[in-house]
Amino acid sequence: MSHHTIASLWEEHSREGWPRFSSPNEGQLMTLDTVIGGCAVFYLDGQDEMDSQRIAILQDCIADLDTLLDDLTGDSLSYFQRLRRLAATLVRLNQAT
Repeated sequence: MSHHTIASLWEEHSREGWPRFSSPNEGQLMTLDTVIGGCAVFYLDGQDEMDSQRIAILQDCIADLDTLLDDLTGDSLSYFQRLRRLAATLVRLNQAT
């Protein structure tokens, strides 16, 4: 895994528009999308590694997504699975440094 891997995942995720779905968890999912996206941009803007606070935040986001994914279907499920993959890759990459 490398900077290129994160860049590719982020580019793919950014290309997709916000999925159309109805969920009582939409606000929480939007927050998770914003937080994980912010961490990806932080990393891609030239940070060699993330601080332990950002890694902990990403781990919390992954845990939250794990509880919310079961309620999603179709495009929204794909969107948030991809977001989870991005977060997990950021964590793995930064724990290896």
